[in-house]
Amino acid sequence: MRIGVPKEIKSAELRVGLTPTSVRELARDGHQIFVETGAGMGVDSSDEAYRAAGAEIATNAAEIFECAELIVKVKEPQAAERAFLQPHHTLFTYLHLAPDAEQTKDLVASGATCIAYETVTDGAGGLPLLTPMSQVAGRMSIQAGATSLESTRGGAGLLLGGVPGVAPAKVVVLGGGVVGMNAIQMALGLGADVTVLDRDTGVLESLCSRFGAGLRTVFSTSDAIETLVLDADLVIGAVLVRGAAAPHLVTARHIKQMRRGSAVVDVAIDQGGCFETSRPTTHERPTYLVDEVVHYCVANIPGAVPKTSTYALNHATLPFVQQLANRGIHAALSTNPNLRDGLNVTNGVVTEPAVALALGYDYTDPILALESH
Repeated sequence: MRIGVPKEIKSAELRVGLTPTSVRELARDGHQIFVETGAGMGVDSSDEAYRAAGAEIATNAAEIFECAELIVKVKEPQAAERAFLQPHHTLFTYLHLAPDAEQTKDLVASGATCIAYETVTDGAGGLPLLTPMSQVAGRMSIQAGATSLESTRGGAGLLLGGVPGVAPAKVVVLGGGVVGMNAIQMALGLGADVTVLDRDTGVLESLCSRFGAGLRTVFSTSDAIETLVLDADLVIGAVLVRGAAAPHLVTARHIKQMRRGSAVVDVAIDQGGCFETSRPTTHERPTYLVDEVVHYCVANIPGAVPKTSTYALNHATLPFVQQLANRGIHAALSTNPNLRDGLNVTNGVVTEPAVALALGYDYTDPILALESH
């Protein structure tokens, strides 16, 4: 199969869809890989390294899309990239379509087959291609939050862990999944006062067993959210609903009542955000103020550590790329239900129910969509 890896063009995005190591594995399987020149520079992988691994170097994105059948990326295709998509293409990347009507419209119109990393499942119902970036984002959320509390960033001037004789900052984590667990680990490690809210008592029990008495666990209700958020110095939004837009758990009224100089970090911003006052930001301009509360809403948080993120992501995605390439797109999707869960758009129809519901599209069962090809 002809596999293409374009250079990421989203703002400050330095990750790359395939590393030279992954390229070598695919080339060994007999596939032809095209990598856009400079695509790996953000992770210190030169064109020469890709050539040595068996790739051909393309001069621009247009050449990648012209040559390749399977396009492997990291972030959702930008408008300029979506213009290249045609029905014979299969796109494999993060998509986050539910809050993105414009992207969804373009992907449907392209006729391409679009598989989203974030909705691929595993045998236990987990999200294996989202997990590594959730781990990174959860850990980085505390770094970002700690910085946002500095007075030079508009924060209250608090050190997250305090010092002897001075109380630590109060951190509230909304959601105890992969993002939340990693945020908790970092926050406790820095000495913060940490509380997590979740509606799954099994998750709360697991977190309690893992972190002990240093972590407060609270069953999530509207009253509990309001009480704890209004008393927090830092709130981490770690909510995930598979394939769907994130619910607004913290309202504009809550933000208005929070302490001056407190901060929120919305890790759910890729899915629309779980704070009503959230809007996507970039690494160049990561924060803004609403009612004197610092908002950090960077839509590609792991992009700030591209080396760590790229290799962690490739470890998870490579087996699925190999399935698509070795077995063929249709056969791989037809026979692997976990990979098929990642199918969001194909042949001009929406095959992810949460996306269809969020954006008003008719839902087509993915099996029926594949049979119609």
